[in-house]
Order: sequence, then C-alpha cells, then structure tokens
Amino acid sequence: MDALGSLLNGPRAQSPMLLRMVMRSPWSVRIEDTAPLTVVAVTRGSAVLTYDDGHRYRVAPGDVALIRGTHPYTIADDPTHEWVARIDANGDCFDPTGVHSVADDMCFGVRSWGNCADDDADSIMLIGTYPTGEVSQRLLDALDRITLVPMHDHPLVSLMEDEIVRDSPAQEAVLNRLLDLLLITGLRQSMDAGDARAAQWYRAHSDPLVGQVLRLMHNGIERPWTVASLAAAAGVSRAVMARRFTDLVGEPPMTYLTNWRLSVAADLLADRSRSLRSIAHQVGYGSPFAFSTAFKRHRGMSPAAFRTQSATGDGARAAAPASMIH
Repeated sequence: MDALGSLLNGPRAQSPMLLRMVMRSPWSVRIEDTAPLTVVAVTRGSAVLTYDDGHRYRVAPGDVALIRGTHPYTIADDPTHEWVARIDANGDCFDPTGVHSVADDMCFGVRSWGNCADDDADSIMLIGTYPTGEVSQRLLDALDRITLVPMHDHPLVSLMEDEIVRDSPAQEAVLNRLLDLLLITGLRQSMDAGDARAAQWYRAHSDPLVGQVLRLMHNGIERPWTVASLAAAAGVSRAVMARRFTDLVGEPPMTYLTNWRLSVAADLLADRSRSLRSIAHQVGYGSPFAFSTAFKRHRGMSPAAFRTQSATGDGARAAAPASMIH
C-alpha cells in the first residue's frame, strides 16, 4: 500500500450526520459542534464560511469544503446576515437565542433541513459530519482548518445529491460509503494540486527512489528498518537515500518512520481489545516498554493514558437529533 492509501485507510463512516441544507436568502447558521471533520458540497448558490478570528472563505458552486477541527464558525450567504439557527456542541439546533429548538420546524422531507422548499432556495448544500473516532488523526493532520476542492459536475457529488433524499433499504450504508469516497476523492485532488498539508510527501511518492522507500515503510511498518537497510533495499547508498528523502519529504527517513508508526499506533489504541504488546509489535517495536517510551516522548502521555482519554470521548461529539438526519 502506498503512503496515501495508508493515510486513507481510516475513513469508515458509520454514524455520521448527513443532511441537505436548503436556504433562501438571507440566511446564516452558527456552527458550534465539536465534529473533527465535516464535508460540505455546495450544489446551488454559494456560501461564506467565517471563523471567529475573522478569517473568511467563500465556498463557490461546485466546491467541496473539507472542514477540520472544532473551531466554531458561521456559514451564510452573506456574513453580515443574522443567524437563523445555531447548532451547539451536542449537535442540537436552536434559534439564535439558544433557548428554543428549531430542529423540527426547519426539517422537511428526507434528510432535508432549511428555511424554504427547493424551488425557493438560493443555496443548497450536502453536509456530512464524521463523529470522533471515525477518522484518524493521521488524516486530520493532512488537512488545514479548511480545504476547498473544486468538484463542479463531479459524478460523486451528483450521486450523493440523488441518494441523500432517498429512503430505501440500506440507504444509510450507501450514503456512508459515498461520504467516504467524496472525502477521499477531495483529499486526493487537493494533494494533486499541492493544496493539502501532506502534499510534500505526496509528491515525493512519485520519485523513483523516495517513492520506493515510502512504500517499503508503509508496507512493512513492523520491520526493524534502519537507514542502511532501507538504502540497501532501494539499491543506493545510505547518504544518497537519506539526502534525497529529506529533501523531498521534508524530514529524515527515520523521523518520518517514527512519526508514522506512532500515528498508526494512536489509531490502533482506540480498539480496547488490542493489547499494548500486540500494537507495539504491529508498528515495529520489540517490546511494550520501547513502544511506551517512544509514544510518551512523541505524544506527551503514555499509551494507556492516551487510550483512556480517547475512551472518555475528550472532544467527542454527541449524535445529531434524528429529526435533522432523516
């Protein structure tokens, strides 16, 4: 598996919030949930996404926005417009006062929500929100706070638009896979354009030498690699391999490998049935002690503490009300 394939091996939507937001101007919605990743595809009109620090991003018709992190923001047709709704940290929808729920009042049809019917809409957006635990930290680290991907007339967006309003057997499973595909396609397209944070090592993958070394690392993460053994496997000297890798990837090969191993380990720790010993061996450490020492140095806490923090749902997002999903 190549580096990008390994990175994208994590997205597995299981219980995302999925809805179609239909709005007539003027409109503005305040988003304060704690979702780690939200995918927004604008199929009609446009929207302006504004963070509390003043940064604004225009999402044009046909754009897909990959929104990372838990920073509150407002999405609107015009950032000067008053809020028509506020979505809180639990995914519940209220009027601007935060007192009265408007989830039912603004819900119409299958997975559709907004302030008007389709015929009167100025803006239509397809929104999928991944809860905590459904996307890996490795994937999130490859994204900026917001990544805009032009996907006008892309068949995936069209298919999602058709499917999101259907109420058929196994529909949720279909939509979950479509959301994963939309995310993966958007990220790959962004990397091809050099817009994503991980673009440097993504471009390095096409280099005959460094691409081979990256594949060796990702396909054999459990092996006791050294600079010498990687260079020998690639058929070049240590100095040539190390210099070329550092120049193209931006960090030395063993630093990259350690970071990758511990990122994979962080994902594996979410499975509480896995022992620290088995995780240590899977990511290339000879003992739980060696693994724990490296993990604590890298993450600032032991694997056990990290697992406990993840299990308590630190930053976890509660599920959205059923009235907003169906």
